[in-house]
Amino acid sequence: MTYFLISLPFLAAAALAVGFSLRRPGARRRLLASACAAAALVVLTAIFDNIMIAADLYSYPEHLVSGIRIGLAPIEDFAYPLAIAFGLPAVRALLFERRSDG
Repeated sequence: MTYFLISLPFLAAAALAVGFSLRRPGARRRLLASACAAAALVVLTAIFDNIMIAADLYSYPEHLVSGIRIGLAPIEDFAYPLAIAFGLPAVRALLFERRSDG
């Protein structure tokens, strides 16, 4: 199984949560905040994953990654920060915020 296939359920769950949460109050503000958080997490992931891979703390078998890289980090490394940045606020909105009736 490739790293992309492993991350796909997390991305799909985040996308579904975001889709369902769009009807909750503050969706636009929440998406903007999620985009800002995602940008910061992607930058941090790029920096620190590249440092850790360069330091040989871990590596990825070539047959399990797509081959697309940002520096040394495979693109699949960026799926989890995106899923968290968008999925977590959406799940919170679904669980704890009142539904907008109009």
